[in-house]
Amino acid sequence: MASYNRVVLLGNLTRDPELRYIPSGTAVADIGLAVNDKRKNAQGELVEETTFIDVTFWARTAEVASEYLSKGSPVLIEGRLKLDQWETQDGQKRSKLRVVGERMQLLGAAGGGGGGGRPPAQKDNQYSQPAPPEQDGGPPPAEDPGDDIPF
Repeated sequence: MASYNRVVLLGNLTRDPELRYIPSGTAVADIGLAVNDKRKNAQGELVEETTFIDVTFWARTAEVASEYLSKGSPVLIEGRLKLDQWETQDGQKRSKLRVVGERMQLLGAAGGGGGGGRPPAQKDNQYSQPAPPEQDGGPPPAEDPGDDIPF
């Protein structure tokens, strides 16, 4: 059975990126993203709903996010969903759904309102890099099959 795991988000950072390096030397940045949605409720009133999403970037994309994004920055993110599962010290099982960001588009005016500074010369402010495995820093995942998907 075929499967497809893609997420596209447009929102604002809820906090400054948190950059760290795993033992292999690979950069990892965690951000919080707020995505707003407006819709009409049963009474016809316009209601705004905010969804808060945790996003993790890897490698050079993590470093760029840490350098050019800050709380309030608008950003477009493409990635995939990942379910983290763990057990607490008292034996309770926990899980959390997060996004592994694979591509990022910086938005906003250069040097102005929450968009950070001007990024290094790179086409269209886009930063894309395959996300390495989450823990061991081993080889990156296989290349995307692109248009060869049989459906």
